[in-house]
Amino acid sequence: MNAFVMMLIVTACYTVTSLNDKYASSGAKLGGNEFTFLMCSSMSVFMAVSLPFQRIYFALTWQAFAAVALIAICKMLEFQMSMIVLRQMSAFDLKAWLGITLFASYTVDVINGAKLSVLKLLCIAATVLGLFFIAKSGGKNDVDYKKIAPPLILYLTSKFGYGLVIKGFSEYASPSMQLLPALVIISLILLPKADPVKIFKENPKGAFNVVLARIPNTVGMIVENAVISISLASYSFIQPMILVSLFVIGLIRREKYTRLNIIGNIICVVGVISFQIFGIVPL
Repeated sequence: MNAFVMMLIVTACYTVTSLNDKYASSGAKLGGNEFTFLMCSSMSVFMAVSLPFQRIYFALTWQAFAAVALIAICKMLEFQMSMIVLRQMSAFDLKAWLGITLFASYTVDVINGAKLSVLKLLCIAATVLGLFFIAKSGGKNDVDYKKIAPPLILYLTSKFGYGLVIKGFSEYASPSMQLLPALVIISLILLPKADPVKIFKENPKGAFNVVLARIPNTVGMIVENAVISISLASYSFIQPMILVSLFVIGLIRREKYTRLNIIGNIICVVGVISFQIFGIVPL
């Protein structure tokens, strides 16, 4: 399957998941442990069902087990930190910040021998400016960045680290065989704290919404892993694509944005898309 087609599939799946996760964070009132347990346990089941349709392998080496441990850490941080950040920040603004991982991927490419481009650096500068506008926008979209800076940094690091681990350890374990055991480990760790019976008894609608949203989430993760195997930069480009999707949805739903927030969002979109136009993603 063409890499760009796979990226579109992942974008569609993750856009649905992002909107649902915002509801789970602010509307369903699920705690971090409860939300993470529901995500990991349900995705473990859905991913296990998909294994017969994938090419899977797992070498009994320390590298393969190290990959599982690192993926577990990345995913635990991603799920837990996203809950904290989404309490103050919209799903779109979070994806704007996540666009930074695209530039981190470019830095890795340059370190590995890619030619440094001034035009791409200008795109980075433009996007940073857009992010600054978003951070400074007031009113409804005002965010206490001093309070959420640590979880936001950990979230961004976990997302970027996930791609590095999946690609770097693919020689020893297939992506799904790195991810599935990691999800099971996280589920077992959180089981005593989450109390699933209590979750479904007190908040059945919210719990079922989170579980059902893991279906497109799981499909997106499987296809995303295939994209990672092709290009780490392509993997990072998925997040700006989701950013554009969320912005369009917000406009269609006539969501209210401050002028500075809109300007910042538009600059971010232009920056990350222009960065791609200048050739970082091989299509």
